[in-house]
Formats: sequence, C-alpha cells, structure tokens
Amino acid sequence: MNQADNPYLAANFLAAAEASDEERASFITKTYLHLAGAIGAFVLLVTVLINSPLAEPLIQSVLGTRYGYLILLGGFMFVSWIADSWARNSTSLAMQYTGLAVYVVAEAIFMTPLMYLAALRDPNILPTAGVTTLGLFGVLTTIVFITRKDFSFLRSALIFCGIAAFGLIFLNAAFGLTLGPIFTYAMIVFACAYILYDTSNVLHHYRTTQYVAASLALFASVALLFWYIIQLFMSRD
Repeated sequence: MNQADNPYLAANFLAAAEASDEERASFITKTYLHLAGAIGAFVLLVTVLINSPLAEPLIQSVLGTRYGYLILLGGFMFVSWIADSWARNSTSLAMQYTGLAVYVVAEAIFMTPLMYLAALRDPNILPTAGVTTLGLFGVLTTIVFITRKDFSFLRSALIFCGIAAFGLIFLNAAFGLTLGPIFTYAMIVFACAYILYDTSNVLHHYRTTQYVAASLALFASVALLFWYIIQLFMSRD
C-alpha cells in the first residue's frame, strides 16, 4: 500500500513506518496500552451486565423473537461505524476517546447474551475461550512483529468476506438457516486474518497520533475472535 492509497494517512502526518524509532515505539506502546485498557473495561462491563437484573431481559429481547438478534446486530454495526469514525478524528483527542469508549460499551452489550448463555452452560467456557483468544492474538502479533510483513493486501478480501458473512448471518437470523461448525471455523480464520491486517497497519500505516483508532481496530478483531471461539466451545460442550 503506497502513501496515496493509505486510508489512515492525512496531510502533514507521518505513518508509523516513516517515523523515527522513538516516535514509532511510543505509538506502538500507547496502542497496546489502550488495547489492554479496552479489554479490561470490556471484561468489567460484561461482568456487571451478566450479574445484573438486565441480563435476562436482554437475552429474552434478543432470543424471544426471530428478528431480535438481527436488530441487535444492526444496532451494534451502526454504533460501531459511528464510534470508529469518532476514533479516527484527527483533530480532537477527546472525540477519539469517546469513540473508543462507545465501541467498548456497544461490544459489551452485544456480547452479553452469548456470554450469559455460555456461563450458564459451563462456567469454564468463558475463561478457556478468553485464554485461547489471547493466545492466538499473541501468536499472530508475534508473527507480524518478527516478519515485519505488510498484510494490507488482505483489505479487499476481508471486506468481501465480511459482506458475505453478514449475508449468511442475516439469512440465519431471518429464515433459520443453519450455518454449522464450518461457518464458525471460517469466522475464526477470518478474525485471525483481521488481526494480521490490523497489526501490520499498526506497524506500517497508522499515523503516530492514531493510537486510539489503532487500539479500537485491534479490539474489534480480538472481540470478533473471542465471539466465535465461545461459539466453538459451546458447540463442543
């Protein structure tokens, strides 16, 4: 991806790959510190929601009707799009943090029904899925940092696969189409590919001032991987 095609770059700002070693190291450190903070906030919010009186009504509203999950998914995608645009704001740091916070809250609300059901089925599913997710994330991150490979060429394929996956999810929610374990495995591979893509963007394409937006992108990919690993473990239980 050249500079002209870089969607993260703006005038008068350097991409991380073109910055000094000190600036690049500072940017990467801030990105992963913000990612850790987002994950911690997510875990706290989900824990509160699962153990609150809101958990069962939320699940009933999602599972009680054929289109409940589809409505929840649509709302989450809309809020996520707004939050991501805020996080990419190049002039307001406060707006960037607002975008990250809104996304974390939306992700927590969206994932609460699945995590609640997983905890009811087997208390070991969530911690095991969490450790597996972080382990895969660590391996994929290490691959990118060691090889320094630019995975931005995956962008078009990821967009296409994302649209196709959403279409299948819509058919599943609207018409009761059974996706099966193959879809779950495919989405785990899809999430891993996104982690490679987002991590390489941290190394090569984000501006050094975009650590909030970079952490949001990584958090979204980690959350997606976590979602489908939970589903995998639930299907095997």
